Amino acid sequence: MVEKSKIFNPAGDDSVGNRTIIKGSTTGLFQLNATKYSWAKKLYPIMVGNFWIPEKVMGLKEDANAFHSALSPVEQKAYKGILSFLIFLDSIQTVNLPNISDYITAPEVNLLLAIQAYQEAIHSQSYATILETVVESKERDEIYYFWKNDEVLLGRNKYIGDIYQKFIDEPTDTNFFRTVVANYLLESLYFYNGFAFFDTLVDHGKMLATGRMIAYIRRDELTHVVMFANMMNEIKKEFPEMFDEEMVIEMTKVAVEQEIAWTNHIIGDNMAGINSESTEKYTHWLANERMARIGIAPIYPNAPEENPYVHLERLQDQDNDKSNFFETTVVNYTQSTGLKGDWEF
Repeated sequence: MVEKSKIFNPAGDDSVGNRTIIKGSTTGLFQLNATKYSWAKKLYPIMVGNFWIPEKVMGLKEDANAFHSALSPVEQKAYKGILSFLIFLDSIQTVNLPNISDYITAPEVNLLLAIQAYQEAIHSQSYATILETVVESKERDEIYYFWKNDEVLLGRNKYIGDIYQKFIDEPTDTNFFRTVVANYLLESLYFYNGFAFFDTLVDHGKMLATGRMIAYIRRDELTHVVMFANMMNEIKKEFPEMFDEEMVIEMTKVAVEQEIAWTNHIIGDNMAGINSESTEKYTHWLANERMARIGIAPIYPNAPEENPYVHLERLQDQDNDKSNFFETTVVNYTQSTGLKGDWEF
C-alpha cells in the first residue's frame, strides 16, 4: 500500500542503494548530491532553464484586434472553448501534483514535481493574460466556465477530476497508479489537439502572440511528459505488480476517444488544416508514440508512422531554434532542443 512520505523520520534510510520511486523509507531530508535516477538529474536543469513569464510575450494587443477581424465565428468559438479546456487541465494539475509528490520517495523526483506545479501555475497565469488582453471582459467567465454548459467538455473534465479525487479519498496502490497514468495521458495526449489548433492558426498567419505563448507552454509540457514516462517506467521496474498494462491501454483508448470527440465537437471540418480525418490520424499516431515511451506496443495499427500534421512539425522545429519565428520576443529564453525525441533519460 502506498503511504505518504513522513516529514521527519529519523529511522528512515533514503540512501541511493535503498531508494525507490515510491514506498521508500524517507528521512525528510532533500539529499540531492546523491541521486538514483539519472534522468531526473538531467531533466532538472532543462526545466529550470525553461523559465518564462507571460508578461514578456508581446503582441497580444494585436491578437485582440485579430480575434474579431481575422478569425471566423467557428475559429472564435474554438479559440474560447479550447482555452477553457486548457485552463481546466493546468488548474487541476497545479492543485493535484502535490498529492502525487506526497507519495514519491525519491527527492530528485519530488524536486521535478515541485517545478512542474510552479510551471502549471505560470500556464494558468498565461491563459489569464490571454483572456485579459484578447477577449472582452464580459466573455471571460463564459470561457472559464464553458464546461458547465457544454456536455462534451464536462464529460472530459469529470473523467480526469474523478480519477484524481478517488485517489485522494482512497489512496490505494491501484488508485495511485491510475492517477499517475491519468497524469501521463493528460500531459501527453489531452493538450495536443488544442495545441494543434493554435499552431494551425499561426500557420495561417493568425493570433501569432497566442501561438508564441502556446509554444512556451508546449515546451514545458514536453518535460512533464518525459518525467511521467520515466516515473511509470520506474514503477514497472521496481513494483511490477502495480504496473497494469491493461489499465494503461484502456485509459489511453478513453483519452483518444475523448480527444477526437472534443476536437470534432469544437472544430469539426470547419477549419482549413484540421478536419475529422486528420484529427483521428493525428491522435492515433500520438497515442502510439506515447505508448512506445512506456514500453507498450502500438494500440492503433493503422495509424500513420509519422506525424500527419506536417505544419506542426515545421512550427515546432522553428520553436526549437531552427528559425527565429518564436523568438520575436524574449530572445534570451532557453530552448529545450535536447528534449526533442530524447526520451531515454
